[in-house]
Amino acid sequence: MAHPQTPIYHIAIFLLPSLPPTLSRTVNYLSLENVSKTYGEKVLFSGLSLQINKGQKVALVAKNGTGKTTLLRVLAGKEAPEGENASVWVYKGARMGYLEQEPEFWEQGSVLDAVFESDTEITRIIKQYEALIHQPEADAAALQQVLTRMDDLKVWDFEARVRELLTRFNLKDWSQPVATLSGGQRKRLALVRLILSEPEVLILDEPTNHLDLDMIEWLEEWLAQPNLTLFMVTHDRYFLERVCNTILELDQGRLFKYAGNYSDFLEKKALREENESVVLDKNRKLLRQELEWMRRMPQARTTKAKARIDAFYELEDKVSVKREPTEIQIDIKGQRLGKKVLELHNVSKKFGDKVVLQPFSYKFQRQERIGIVGPNGVGKSTFLRLLTGDIRPDTGKVVQGDNTIFGYYTQEGLQLPEDKRVIDVILDIAEYIPLEKGQKLTAAQLLERFLFNRKQQLVYVSQLSGGEKRRLYLLTILMRNPNFLILDEPTNDLDVISLNVLEEFLFEFPGCIIIVSHDRFFLDKLAQHLFIFEGEGRIRDFNGDYTAFRELQKEQERAQRRQERNEQQKIKEAQKPLQQGGLSQEEKKELQRLEKDIAKLESRKKEIEASFTQQDVLTPAKIEELGRELVDLQKQIALKEERWVELADRA
Repeated sequence: MAHPQTPIYHIAIFLLPSLPPTLSRTVNYLSLENVSKTYGEKVLFSGLSLQINKGQKVALVAKNGTGKTTLLRVLAGKEAPEGENASVWVYKGARMGYLEQEPEFWEQGSVLDAVFESDTEITRIIKQYEALIHQPEADAAALQQVLTRMDDLKVWDFEARVRELLTRFNLKDWSQPVATLSGGQRKRLALVRLILSEPEVLILDEPTNHLDLDMIEWLEEWLAQPNLTLFMVTHDRYFLERVCNTILELDQGRLFKYAGNYSDFLEKKALREENESVVLDKNRKLLRQELEWMRRMPQARTTKAKARIDAFYELEDKVSVKREPTEIQIDIKGQRLGKKVLELHNVSKKFGDKVVLQPFSYKFQRQERIGIVGPNGVGKSTFLRLLTGDIRPDTGKVVQGDNTIFGYYTQEGLQLPEDKRVIDVILDIAEYIPLEKGQKLTAAQLLERFLFNRKQQLVYVSQLSGGEKRRLYLLTILMRNPNFLILDEPTNDLDVISLNVLEEFLFEFPGCIIIVSHDRFFLDKLAQHLFIFEGEGRIRDFNGDYTAFRELQKEQERAQRRQERNEQQKIKEAQKPLQQGGLSQEEKKELQRLEKDIAKLESRKKEIEASFTQQDVLTPAKIEELGRELVDLQKQIALKEERWVELADRA
């Protein structure tokens, strides 16, 4: 029997009795069938079909310019699907949330107005309340009814939630007009609005862009909730690793499905390409044999001969498909760095009363890889501009080596000539880069290494996607053959394939690299140590990668919480009358047993919840059995935790 669904472009509703969440069968929450999309002569994809079940976390991986955002817009109902019998469906009654790359708002409204644009029962009752209290003669009975409903919905808790989220996403001026917000602020505001709408199905287009690392980690935990169904495009590979349980790859207009996270995807993709390579070799051998037969031009045009001719042309099409390289190996010679690379001597900077850099000294070494992390607005970009001499320090001096040549990738530098072809943009800078052993890497070859094939090199810049333009802008910097690269958020809008290519290039780069990035995977792979911007102009040099830094930071936070609890406990103990003193010996043993029991129950609960993400291998009877066990586990945990709290308070 069909699952209950509401189509976006066709009406067909089937009703089934609802089941408790723990007993619900596999439900198709979102699907599309036979969907195609073209722009002019360019076919993005043709005849695509997919299904997303309740609770699935699905990510779409593909090169920039292949139609990822378009596919998301079709799923979200923003664009109509093309193709015969094409359709898009969403589960009846499911609340959907869609995060666009460039969110839309009422431009005359404030940040707070934008938050309440979400259409939920809470926002509707708040608007009703606002309308009533602004009436000259408000209906007291109606107002009381609204206030009662607000209490039922815990609207006052919602207000606290709004404050928490706006603060967390660094939107502190709630009266600021939306029209004055930067692109990053608009993206963060759209995320806050989306989270407050409490969606069940999420369609997200690059949700981590313009977020700092703390925001990204918070969002990662929020998206991992088992009750959320997710379909997203992201270049954040830790999201793919820790949140997603299914990855779809859009490659040459076809969808390939991989069960599992990012590690599983890499393994299974490599296996698929290896199998395809074997099949391709066999087809090429067969094609040579068939080509000899075709050249003899058989005179007898029998039905059998015509079928063989048709099969030949079909085989020729299969063999002619070219697979573009996803890895690069370039032995770049690079400009020689001298003994003195770059030195900072007691450099400081402030703007007005705001200190962005306290006196800081450092001597950069050859082939050093430094990652820079810290929240937005603490002076990271100012620090980079001090290094390159774009701005002068208030105190101290910056000494640049005689042979040091900067290549500076900035967010503001993306200004490419729209009326030029891709190859001409690179040729205007240089015709080649010198390699080791006297060899050369031509402009066309460099473009190919970074996934611009010969056909794409003849395309005008105006026809490129946002991610392709960023990739081209990066190549304009690399083509100048610098020996000291400064990369300020180079991963924004780059697809996963492009990121892998960039990482391999940087891994072999013979000069110095400074990276400012919110991409944790990128930092872990490339940075040897970190400059931690702690605020108020303080910089700490951390000898390790980002994951090691976060683990240390989390352990320090846990230690601080333990210390605070201990201090609070000491205060409580001091305030207790002596005759009320602690637990008996039996109660102490009971407290220890409870802690062990709760840990075992929680572990079993997680096992059951994890099994629900593999619904394809569970029978309805098994789902029902696990659901009953989960309900029983939750009751046991609640009872034991209640007793534990009672004993812990007395202890």
